[in-house]
Amino acid sequence: MDCIFCKIISGDIPAKIVYEDATSIAFLDITPCAKGHTVVIPKKHYDTFQDIDENAVRDLFTSVKMVAKAVEKGTGADGSNIGLNNKKAAGQEVPHIHIHIIPRYEGDGGGAIQSIINTHPNTDNLDDLKEKIKYCFKKI
Repeated sequence: MDCIFCKIISGDIPAKIVYEDATSIAFLDITPCAKGHTVVIPKKHYDTFQDIDENAVRDLFTSVKMVAKAVEKGTGADGSNIGLNNKKAAGQEVPHIHIHIIPRYEGDGGGAIQSIINTHPNTDNLDDLKEKIKYCFKKI
């Protein structure tokens, strides 16, 4: 497999690992947005969030919760942004699901998750949009 994260898991590529358990591994991002920016990944390869099974999601986010606590405490952060870029259009650069924990500090100049994009879409059609999305549950 040519996945850089799978190579980190196998030990073929070194990483600054801060946490590891049977199903997840967490390491410092090599191009951090903030001091202590950490990435948490499942050890099993899944390209995107839609590909990961329910048990693996539970295990991954259990690890994310623990790692976030340790990152905030270890860096002295006032908070953190926790999120994932899902698919290329959303900025996913490595096709292996990964959760970013980005420590935040009062006055650091960063924004909330909602500041990633704001196209100011028309909200006159929210009922139609709601129905379109609800209809798609029948096709999943």
